[in-house]
Amino acid sequence: MFPSLPSSSFLFPLCLLLFFFLLNHSPPAAADPLYQICGKTGNYTGNNTYASNLNILLTSLDANTSLSGGFFNATVGQTPNQIYGLALCRGDTNASVCRSCLDTAIQDAPNLCPYYKGAIIWYDYCLLHYSNQRFLSTVDTSNEILMYNINNITDPSRFDKLLDVLLSRIADWAAYNSTEMFATGEMMNSTKPPFPTIYGLAQCTRDLSRSQCRQCLQGMLVPRPTLFEGKQGARVLGGTCNYRYEIYSFYEGKPTLRLQSPLETAPSPAPTPTPARRAPPLITPPEKEGKKTNVTGMVLAIALPLLAAFLLISIICICFWRRRKPVVRLPLRKCLTIVLKLGALSVDGTRPEDIASVESLLLDISTLRVATANFAEENKLGEGGFGAVYKGRLPDGREIAVKRLSASSSQGFGELRNELVLVAKLQHRNLVRLLGVCMEEQEKLLVYEYLPNRSLDTILFGIVSSSTKI
Repeated sequence: MFPSLPSSSFLFPLCLLLFFFLLNHSPPAAADPLYQICGKTGNYTGNNTYASNLNILLTSLDANTSLSGGFFNATVGQTPNQIYGLALCRGDTNASVCRSCLDTAIQDAPNLCPYYKGAIIWYDYCLLHYSNQRFLSTVDTSNEILMYNINNITDPSRFDKLLDVLLSRIADWAAYNSTEMFATGEMMNSTKPPFPTIYGLAQCTRDLSRSQCRQCLQGMLVPRPTLFEGKQGARVLGGTCNYRYEIYSFYEGKPTLRLQSPLETAPSPAPTPTPARRAPPLITPPEKEGKKTNVTGMVLAIALPLLAAFLLISIICICFWRRRKPVVRLPLRKCLTIVLKLGALSVDGTRPEDIASVESLLLDISTLRVATANFAEENKLGEGGFGAVYKGRLPDGREIAVKRLSASSSQGFGELRNELVLVAKLQHRNLVRLLGVCMEEQEKLLVYEYLPNRSLDTILFGIVSSSTKI
């Protein structure tokens, strides 16, 4: 028979055991903050407008962040009491853990940074940031906290090479591939001797653009702090981005990227110099030779049909263009000059004096309209089979007779060209002298010297008109 013990002797060890259990199994989101930075942009008093706006902001961030997928930013109030803020939960947490972490942050903020107008408070699962200075949508490199695992790695050089590849790939994925701007990854090693798997995480606040996110992470990764050399794990906390790595899994769920160590084979006794390392691509590189062959075949299978289609379309377009050449339209005066030049060359070889004599005959239609009072009826001398003839006076006082060929005239460019070339070359006292020609605005005009005593109309029309006085 066991001796009876007072009931209090059982309660004390039981309570002590329960206390240690709760202490070691408390929710992770309710842990102490990792670090806090109180702003240097001023202070506020306990009951002023800024304090009221801060309470409104913190309540809004607490209520909306978990409902918005783990990120929310807001602005409250007007200058000079305007306040900006954001809250960010780690990308691998659920809504319950996110809300629990932010509840703790909202309660801690007045005690950690009392009466400061700005503060940044980091937790393992969330971030709270507010300030009276606008910081949203900008990369913040002024507030960075370095933390590292005190344990050392056995092969620092090899570890750092693998770590650089892993963190660069995770940063690329978080910036360019993830809608939450969050990524995790692991670098697996099967080398001899065994080497530990490396786990990593990177995240940006979602008010940044993708290029800003990569810029922020790049500034943290290159160069890596010297404090981290040879350490098994470390993290950098920033106002707009952060990253962490360890040799144990510290995030929830499966990794975003699972990489195989590129250092599988041992180095040869006399290694050749390797080219400068390029930035790794966003997509995981092929791990085996067979996969590399498959990728090459896939690229060729896509590129060759596209190239063939492009060549076929180009050939069709060239054939269509050659069958339907565009008509080059030149100004009428330029066309006439070309025609006259060709005519002169065809008549008398390539003598430059012939070309000059023809070009000197070109007249502007505006000059002839002024000379004939715009082909007035009272200046009309007569009309024949090819058109009417008008009397006119040039600005230099010379009297002229303008033969205006009708649109229906059968005299074409060929006949007109031959006539111009011949008349331009012939000068005789018994011949009517051609003073000029004009072919503008769909008009074909021949300008002769004006001869009295009915010589001109007799030559032009072969008749004597009683109503014509020359």
